[in-house]
Amino acid sequence: MMSSTASPRMDADARVWALLGPTNTGKTHLAIERMLGHETGMIGLPLRLLAREVYDRVKDRVGTVNVALITGEEKIIPDNPRYWVTTVESMPVGVPVDFLAVDEIQLCADPERGHVFTQRLMHARGELETMFLGADTIRGRIKDLVKGCRFEQRPRFSELTYAGSKKISRLPRRSAVVAFSSDQVYAIAELIRRNRGGAAVVMGALSPRTRNAQVALYQSGDVDFIVATDAIGMGLNMDVDHVAFASLEKFDGRHHRALTSAEIAQIAGRAGRYMNDGTFGVTGQALPLDEEQIEDIEEHRFDPVRMLMWRNNRLDFSSLSHLFDSLDLPPPAKGLMRARHAADAAALALMARDPRVQPLATGRDAVERLWEVAQVPDFRKVMIDEHASLLANIYDHLMRNDGASPGRIPEDWFSGQTKRTDRIDGDIDTLASRLAHIRTWTYVANRADWLEDPVYWQGVTRAIEDRLSDALHERLTQQFIDRRTSVLLKRLQQREDLMASVSAEGEVMVEGEFVGRLAGLVFVPDPRAEGVDGKALRAAADKVVTGEIEARARRIAAAEDTAFELTEHGRIMWESAAIGRLVAGGDRLSPKVELTCGEELQAADRLAATQRLEKFVEAHISNVLEPLIKLRDADDVTGLARGVAFRLVEALGAIRRDEAAEDITALAQPDRAMLRKYGVRFGAFSIFLPALLKPAPAHLILLLHAVFGAGNATIDLPTPPAPGLTSAPTEDNVPDFFYPALGFRVCGPRAVRLDMLERLADAIRPKIAARAELGHGYGGAGFVADADLMSLVGCSGEAFDGLLASLGFKPQTIRVKKMPEAKPVEDAAPAAGAPAGAAPDATEEATPQPTSDAGEATPQEATEGPAAEQTATTETDPTAKPTTAENAVSETGIAATVAAEETSETVAAEDANAEDDGMEEIVLWRPVRKNRGPQGARGQSADGQRNARSGAAGKPGGPARGKGPRKGGKKGGPNAGGKGGHKGPRQMSARPPRSDKPVDPDSPFAVLSQLKNKS
Repeated sequence: MMSSTASPRMDADARVWALLGPTNTGKTHLAIERMLGHETGMIGLPLRLLAREVYDRVKDRVGTVNVALITGEEKIIPDNPRYWVTTVESMPVGVPVDFLAVDEIQLCADPERGHVFTQRLMHARGELETMFLGADTIRGRIKDLVKGCRFEQRPRFSELTYAGSKKISRLPRRSAVVAFSSDQVYAIAELIRRNRGGAAVVMGALSPRTRNAQVALYQSGDVDFIVATDAIGMGLNMDVDHVAFASLEKFDGRHHRALTSAEIAQIAGRAGRYMNDGTFGVTGQALPLDEEQIEDIEEHRFDPVRMLMWRNNRLDFSSLSHLFDSLDLPPPAKGLMRARHAADAAALALMARDPRVQPLATGRDAVERLWEVAQVPDFRKVMIDEHASLLANIYDHLMRNDGASPGRIPEDWFSGQTKRTDRIDGDIDTLASRLAHIRTWTYVANRADWLEDPVYWQGVTRAIEDRLSDALHERLTQQFIDRRTSVLLKRLQQREDLMASVSAEGEVMVEGEFVGRLAGLVFVPDPRAEGVDGKALRAAADKVVTGEIEARARRIAAAEDTAFELTEHGRIMWESAAIGRLVAGGDRLSPKVELTCGEELQAADRLAATQRLEKFVEAHISNVLEPLIKLRDADDVTGLARGVAFRLVEALGAIRRDEAAEDITALAQPDRAMLRKYGVRFGAFSIFLPALLKPAPAHLILLLHAVFGAGNATIDLPTPPAPGLTSAPTEDNVPDFFYPALGFRVCGPRAVRLDMLERLADAIRPKIAARAELGHGYGGAGFVADADLMSLVGCSGEAFDGLLASLGFKPQTIRVKKMPEAKPVEDAAPAAGAPAGAAPDATEEATPQPTSDAGEATPQEATEGPAAEQTATTETDPTAKPTTAENAVSETGIAATVAAEETSETVAAEDANAEDDGMEEIVLWRPVRKNRGPQGARGQSADGQRNARSGAAGKPGGPARGKGPRKGGKKGGPNAGGKGGHKGPRQMSARPPRSDKPVDPDSPFAVLSQLKNKS
C-alpha cells in the first residue's frame, strides 16, 4: 500500500524519476515510505552510519526478519528479506526488487567514490520503480544519461540563514561544530567541555555502535553540542539548530582544498529540522564567508555538476595485464570522466609486483580473487604500501592450497590477528586504532568463501567490535563530557530551585554534585567548573555558603588561642585552613592581621574575627619573645640603659657592638647589671638576648622582620639554617635582615651564631695573652688557628680564614720559637692593672664562659668533633686590608690595645738571624690596628665609616699623618725603636687609651692593654 506521504501520482510508464532539492526537504523519508509501499525494495545510502540509522527505522516498521543490512563490514541478512538497506558500494544489484533508490546521487562527481554512484545511476534499476535522491546540481547530467527520467523539485521545509562568526564559548545551545580532522574534533570537544559542559563526538571512523551512543547523548539533551566531521552532512537526522564550521578546508585524499558552496550548504543544511529554521556560521580559526557565497547558500544556487566520475565495471580477469587494461578503458559517453585510480586499483598495482603474489595470480579465478582482495577497504588509513602488504598476506593464504582452486584463510592465523585487537584498555586513539583493525577482519569474515566457518568468525569479530565500541564511547564520554556540569546547567536553564549543602569536610554540594569547597572563610569553586556559567554556580551555592561562612566567623571570634597556629610564612591557620595573614603594623612587635575571606562575610563578623586573631598574635609574640617583651616594658631600666634597651627592642633582640660602641662604653656598672637582669649579654661582637637564639623565637623574629619590611606583600623567605647549626654558608639574594634576625652574624663566607662567636672570642683571648706574655720571640700578640677554635664555629680551612679576616685579623706566616708546654693562663687581669676608668666588671666579662649564653648546648655543639686540619697559609702582604672592613674586630676597640706589638719587618729581621734549632713556622693571626677617627673613636669616623689611610700611614708602626718618611737603621742602632732597630722614635698610629676614654672592658683583648700597662 502506498504511503499517504508519497509524491504526486506519476504516469504508469514513468518508472525512473529523480527527487532533487536542498537538505531538509524530506527526500530520504519519502524514499523509505515509497520502498515500504512495495513488496520488495532496496535503498543505497552514502554512509554506513546513515545505512544503520535507516535500517533501524525500517526494522521497527516491518520486523527484523524482513529487512537486511549490508555495509562493507556489517552484514545482517535474514533468510528471506523483503527490503535491503545498504551502502551504495555494497548494493547487491543482482537481487531483483520492485523498488530501488540511490541517495545523494550528486556524489557521482566525487573524485574517490563517484564512479560507484555513476554505475548505480546508469545500471541499477527496480522492477517497478527507480528513484534517485540528491541535489539539483546534477539534474543536467541525469537528463543526459538516463533517458525518460522524470524530475521533481522540492523546496526546503525551513529557512537557513547565515549567523556570522561566534566564539566556541558563545555558540548557542543545540549546535553542531564541524571540523575535518580527528585532532581538531578532539580539541574542540575538549574546549566545549571546559566552557559548556561537554559535547558528543561523531566521526566516520567510529563504529555504528559508538556513533549511535554518542548521538543518543546529544539527542537526549545530556549535552547541547556535537562535534563532527562532514559525516553529518549526509542525511544524519539530529535536532540541530546551528551549524558552525571550525574550518572551511578539507583533505580530499591528495591535497587540502577549500570547500565548495554546495559542500558547505550540504553540511549546513543539517541545521533546522522539518519546520524549524536553522542557522549556520563559522567559529574558531575559520574566516567569515563572503556575501556572494552566503547568498548562494541561503538561496540554494550552485554551479551545476559538469562531469561524472566513471570506471569500467565489466572487467577482464583473463590475466593481470588484461585486468589493468579493462580498468583503464575510456568513458563511453560525453559528460563522463575516467576516475583516477582509487585505493583498490592502487593496492592491486602494488600487489601485482609482490613476489608472493606474482606466481599465484595466474588464471581467471586467481586474478578475479586478487581483485576481490584488493577491494578490502583501508580502514586503518595507513600508507598504501603497508595496506597492500597486508592484502598480499591475505591473498597468499587464500591461494596457498592450489592456484586453480582457491583455499581458505587458516583459522589459527586469522584468530591471532583478531586477538591482537581484543583489548579495551588504552586511550581514545588506541581504541580507535584497534577498531580500525577489527573492521578489516570483520570485512574479511563477511566474505563467505574466505573462511571455513565465516558465520562463527563474523560473530567473533562483531563481539570484539562491540566491546571496543562501548569502551571507545565510554572514553569519549569521560574525556569530553562533564556530566555534573551538564546536568547542573540543564536544571538551571529550566529555572529549577537547586538544593545545596556543605559537608563536614567543607565540600559544597549542589543537587548532589560537587561544585567547590570551603577553605576557612573562602569558597573555592571546583576547577573543573571554571568557565561553565560561573555566576549560575555561585548563585546556586551562595545561600548555603554565606550562612556557613558567617557561622565559621563567629566560631573563630569565640575560639581559644590553642585553636590557631602561626606559620613561618605569616599565615594564621584554623582547622587546617588559612584564615588570615600578618601585615605590617606600627612597629615590628605589633603587626596587624588581614582576614582571608570572601565578600560573603558581613562587616561586623569580619571585624570580630580580625580582632580575635590580632589578640592571638599579640599573645603568641608575648609568649615566644617573652624576654624581649619584658625588656620593652621594664620600668626600672632608665637613662642610657633605656636607650640601649630601646635599640635592642627595635632590632628584636640583637645589635652589633660596634654600632653602639660609644653607648656601651659609657654605660655605668649599675646600668649593665640592670640590663643583665633582663637577660642581656654584653659580648665582644654583639649585644643580644641569648634566650632568643633558640629556633622558635629566632624564626618568629625573622617573620616579624619580613612582615614589617614587606608591608602588605606576600611573605616569601628562604629556608633558615637547620636548628643546631653553629654556622652555615651564606646564600646570595637573601634579605639584609635574614641572618641577623635568626641570631647569626655574617663573617665572610659564613654566618655564625652570635653565642658561638662570643665563645670564639673567649677562646681566642687566652691564646693572645699567652703569646703576648712570652714576648716577640714567640711572635708577639696573636694566635694560631687550631682545631679547637674551628670546632666552635663548625668550619675550617679557607672558610675559617675568611671568618677571621672578616673579624679584623690578618694572617702572617713567620718562624718563631717553639712554644713551651702550655700552662694555665689567667684570663682576667688584676684589677690593679686595669687602665684608668675601666669598669669594675671587666674581670668578670674577660673570663671565658664555659657554655654559650644561649642557655643550653645545641645538638651540634654536643656532637661536633675537632675541625679539619688547618691548611698551610702563605705569608700575606702586611699592608693588606682586612677581608671585610666593616666587620673588623678593631671596630670593637680591640686594635687600640696592641700598641706594643712589633711590626712585621722587625720580626722578620729578628728571624733572619735566628738559628733553626728550636724554631717553627706558623701562621699567626694578628688584630689589625685602626687610626683614631675625628671624634676619638678607635678606627671609626664620626659618620660611622672607616677612616681609610693611604700609603704607609695606615700600617702598624708606620709614621703618623704629617710626619716625614721613616728612615731605616741597623738593629740596636742609636734610634732603634725596640729590637727592630728603627732610626728615630717609633711613630704609632694607635695610642694608649686616654684616661677620659677608657678601654671597653667587654673587649676580649682588653687584657693586652693591661699587660702593656704592667710593662
